[in-house]
Amino acid sequence: MPAPRKYPDELRERAVREVRTAGRPVAHVARDLGIHKEALRQWVRQAEADSGDRDDRLTTAEREELKQLRKEIAELKRRTRS
Repeated sequence: MPAPRKYPDELRERAVREVRTAGRPVAHVARDLGIHKEALRQWVRQAEADSGDRDDRLTTAEREELKQLRKEIAELKRRTRS
């Protein structure tokens, strides 16, 4: 089971929107909202990947698919060992 998120989704979305639409620096938005600046920087990068503005990262959908495929492979390997 994954660890609980430190920041609520609404705060994440608001912070990313502030950086992307207002053009304010990540460090300023992070400080104003009480978020660690590197956490916000990662959220912004992921939002950019999800919207197609970056091609150097997997999108959230691609990450989920990869996670599922790895799970299926592990299960198949377990079955063949038995």
